Amino acid sequence: MADNIVKLTIDGKEVAAPKGMNLVEAAKLAGVEVPHYCYHPKLTIAGNCRMCLVDAGMPKLGPDKKPEMGPDGNPVIMFPPKLSIGCNTTVAEGMVVHTRSEKVHKAREGVMEFLLINHPLDCPICDQAGECRLQEFSVDYGKGESRFIEEKVHKPKKSAIGEKITLDDERCILCSRCIRFMKEVAGQDCLGFVNRGSYSTLTCYPGQEPKTNYDLNIVDICPVGALTSNDFRFKQRVWFLKETKSVCPNCSMGCNTVLWSREGVVHRQTPRDNEAVNSCWMCDYGRLNFKFINDPARITAPSVKSAVMGERFNLTWVEATRQVAGKLKAAKNVAGIATGKATTEELFLFHKLLKQVLGAELLDIVPHTGEADGKLLQADRNPNTAGAKLTGCATGDLPKILEGIKAGSIKTLVVFGEDVVEEELLKKLELLVVIATLPGKATEHAHYILPGATFAEKRGTFINGKNRIQRLNAAITSPGIARPEWQTFAALLNELKADGSYLAIEDVFADMARTFPSLAGLNLSKIGDLGVELKIEAAPAAAAPATSEVAKV
Repeated sequence: MADNIVKLTIDGKEVAAPKGMNLVEAAKLAGVEVPHYCYHPKLTIAGNCRMCLVDAGMPKLGPDKKPEMGPDGNPVIMFPPKLSIGCNTTVAEGMVVHTRSEKVHKAREGVMEFLLINHPLDCPICDQAGECRLQEFSVDYGKGESRFIEEKVHKPKKSAIGEKITLDDERCILCSRCIRFMKEVAGQDCLGFVNRGSYSTLTCYPGQEPKTNYDLNIVDICPVGALTSNDFRFKQRVWFLKETKSVCPNCSMGCNTVLWSREGVVHRQTPRDNEAVNSCWMCDYGRLNFKFINDPARITAPSVKSAVMGERFNLTWVEATRQVAGKLKAAKNVAGIATGKATTEELFLFHKLLKQVLGAELLDIVPHTGEADGKLLQADRNPNTAGAKLTGCATGDLPKILEGIKAGSIKTLVVFGEDVVEEELLKKLELLVVIATLPGKATEHAHYILPGATFAEKRGTFINGKNRIQRLNAAITSPGIARPEWQTFAALLNELKADGSYLAIEDVFADMARTFPSLAGLNLSKIGDLGVELKIEAAPAAAAPATSEVAKV
C-alpha cells in the first residue's frame, strides 16, 4: 500500500483514499453523495451549514497501540457521541463511516428544519427552481410540515450586488461560498454577513461591491436562489433548456463551457469542469459574450451583388458554389484573410483552398488582443491561434495583404470571418468573397456573401494557448440556410476538382491527422469532453507549397 493512501470503510464499502482527503470527497469514491451546502472543493472549508454530518468511528486501540479485535474477528470500532462534519473530517486508516444511518438521517432532518424556518416557501416562482440544492435535499430530509408557528423573519429582497447580480437575502442560507470565492479566487474581499442569528444577512462592505471579471461565478456556486444573474434572471426555466458541452471562443484559454439553449436560441453560457484548463470557473467577459449568436441581423443565405444596379440577390448553395468557384478559378493575384475564431478543420480547408488550389501567396489571420487579467482571461482574444499556426493560416502576412491591395497587386480577396479592411481598400478589389455570420463593411462591399455558423452551431476543434485540442459541439442549428464553413470550403474544393470529398467533420479531422504528426492517432471521439494536450510540430511539406512555411506553435 502506498504511503499516501489510507483504507477506510464507508457504508460497508472499502475505499482507498489519499491522505488528507475529506469524507465528502472520499464518499464519492464509494459512490455515495454526502449532502452539503457550504463546502466547495475549490474554496477553504467553513463548516457552517452542518448538512454533511456523518458518523465516523475509529478502531479501538489496545495497550500495544494495535486495534482490538471483536468476537467476529473484526476491529472494534469506537464511535464518538457526536456526529462529525464530513467536509472538515479527513480520512484515516481503519476509519468506519456511516452516512445513511438513522442517527445521521435524523440529524440532517434537524439541520434542514432549521434552514427552512425562515426560508420563503416560493419554489414555484424562484429563479433557481430546478437546480436548487435546498429544494433537492428537502425532498430527502424535509419533514413536509413546519413546527414553526411564528411569523418568518423578512429580509431584504431584490438587492443589487454590483452591476451584474441581484441578491434575495430571504433565500440565503448563509453558506458563505460567495464570500470565500470573492476573497480567495476573484481577489476582492467585498462581501460579508451582518447582524446575528435569524437576522444575519449577506451584504457588501460599505462603499464596496463586486467589480471583478469573475463575479458571476458566485451565482454558479450559490446552492439556492439567493444570487441570480441579471442577464439570465427570469428568462427561462432550466428544465426546458438543452445543455451542450462547448468551449468559450473569447480568448486562447479555451474555458470549457455549457451552452443552455431552447428552440434555436442560446440563453446562457456557464463554466464546465476541466482541471487542465479552467477548473470550474470562467470569466464574465467570456460568459456574457454570446449574444451575437442570437442577433436578428444574422446572414441567412448566400447572395451576389449585381454588377449593374448594385442590388443584392440571394442564391441557392448550389448556384453560389458554382459562381464563386468559377470566379476564383479565373482570378489572379488572390489573397486570403481568415479568423482565429474558426475551428481547426475550417482553417485547414481554407488553407488548402487558398494556398494549394488557388495558389495564393499571402494568407493570414487577424490578431485580436486585449489585457490579460492574470487568471483565466488571456491577452490573445482568438480561441484558435494555435490551430491557425498549425494549419499554416497564421503567417504574419496581414500588413503585406493590405499593402498589396493598396498597391493594386492583389485584385481578389477571400475574407473568412473578419471585418478589418478599410472601405477604400475594399473598393479597389475586382473580386471580394466574404464568408461571415453578421453584416459589416466587408459584406457591404462583397461581390459574394456566403453565410457561416457561430461556434454554437458547429462541430470541430479549437487548440488553446497551451496546445490542448478541445472539441466543440453544435447546440443549435444556423438560421436560414447558413451552414458551418467547412461545408462551404469542401463544396468549393469539389467544384474546383480538388480533393474535397468530406462528407462529415470526421473526414476533415481524419485528413488533418494524416497531414500533421501532432494529430496522428486522434479523432473527435478520442479528444473527448476534456481535450488532449498536443505536441505541436512543423507541418510536413505536403500540407503547403514550398513558398509557405508553416509556423511552429
